[in-house]
Amino acid sequence: MRAPVTPSSDADGAPEGPRPPGLKVVAAGVGIEAVLLVGAAVMIGIEVVRGASNSVAVSVFLVLFFLGLAWLLVGSCRALWAGRRGGRAPIVVWQIMQGLVGVSLLTAGAAWAVLAGLGLLLVAAAVLVAVMTRRVVEATSG
Repeated sequence: MRAPVTPSSDADGAPEGPRPPGLKVVAAGVGIEAVLLVGAAVMIGIEVVRGASNSVAVSVFLVLFFLGLAWLLVGSCRALWAGRRGGRAPIVVWQIMQGLVGVSLLTAGAAWAVLAGLGLLLVAAAVLVAVMTRRVVEATSG
């Protein structure tokens, strides 16, 4: 049985040495998700400015929600990158929620929705599997 890895930290709090490949997959997947969330927020914001929104209050809420969620995901990923386990739960919960959205898009019928649902499912599955691998858990148990 291997002893858990306790990464030593540099001045910024990041563990020294190479990070496991799974953690790089998590960072890439969360980065993609954060960019998509910010993009959705921008699109909704443009809709509000153009006056095309049916409900300005709902649109403003969605903009703030998407930006806040992107911020939470990036902060959680930074915590994992620094070797802290606190970011694991928000990332896992988001992957499950994103998977549910992906499944609902798969059943929508439109070609663009099926492709979007498949993309969401693939990213969510890759991040979820990567964040649960032994090396990532050991590297982020600080």
